[in-house]
Amino acid sequence: MEHVLVTGGAGYIGAHACKALKAAGYVPVAFDNLSTGWRDAVKFGPLHEGNLLDRASLDAAFAAYKPVAVMHFAALSLVGESMKDPGKYWRENVTGAANLADAAVAAGCLDFVFSSTCATYGDQDGVVLDEDTAQLPINAYGSSKLAIEQLLADFEAAHGLRSVIFRYFNVAGSDPEAEVGEQHVPETHLIPLMLDAIAGKRDALTIYGTDYNTPDGTCVRDYVHVSDLVDAHVKGLKWLKDGKASRVFCLGSGDGFSVREVVEASRAVTNRPVPVVEGGRRAGDAAVLVSGSRRAVEELGWEPKRSDISTMIADAWRWHQSEPYER
Repeated sequence: MEHVLVTGGAGYIGAHACKALKAAGYVPVAFDNLSTGWRDAVKFGPLHEGNLLDRASLDAAFAAYKPVAVMHFAALSLVGESMKDPGKYWRENVTGAANLADAAVAAGCLDFVFSSTCATYGDQDGVVLDEDTAQLPINAYGSSKLAIEQLLADFEAAHGLRSVIFRYFNVAGSDPEAEVGEQHVPETHLIPLMLDAIAGKRDALTIYGTDYNTPDGTCVRDYVHVSDLVDAHVKGLKWLKDGKASRVFCLGSGDGFSVREVVEASRAVTNRPVPVVEGGRRAGDAAVLVSGSRRAVEELGWEPKRSDISTMIADAWRWHQSEPYER
């Protein structure tokens, strides 16, 4: 069976991608330094402990498994932290990606699926973002991801490294069987923070900013179910294996939900109150970020099956009530 190297394969999205790759007939190799990932999440193929800043560990993984493709999820992704320490984000994300691309080219592994972000677009209110929207990032996280997209174009021109790039916003939910799920230390994502508050694991959910130019004053974001997201990544891999040209795809619902709307949906799904406190805005947060996915639907044949807000919260809640990962 053919191997696929999955960077960040012990993380939330990476672990789901490994499950989807196994179902598609591949052997996923989780390449992870376990700084934020979880050993317990590696259930669908081998774990290769390594660091993207250590070229030797990358070369060892390519030599050991001879992967036919790379799925690159590993990245630092905290917007606020990126504003305070941009050097860390450029070093970890951009240098790490350059090392990975170099190692892939050296190994003759020329199919690359990259998990980018719609944060590359910056704050463009009132626009449904698509693949042709101008990219104007407003934080170092988005800037680092945009740099990687440009890096991949350069590697294709020089070395023939073809890529499929996915841009998307918030990811939520868990696989329906709740085999893997979302757990971060510290936790920063809205839905798991909210479910922690509902379950009594924290005092309350803090809403950061209630004075945005939105209908209820809170930020509006697009959401996609993690199972739908990784299904698109597997379809992106097939796109490359079919010999098609490098392509960018946005993944989103085309509709956004405000923080308050997500809170109300969670109250309805769990039938429990959601303790909430209001805080100030966070640096680097845009007011409204919504993405379309017309190209992915039409060209990849992508069909988001679980990306309604109630299903995402219900699946996340099911995982949240299970035993958490342990170091």
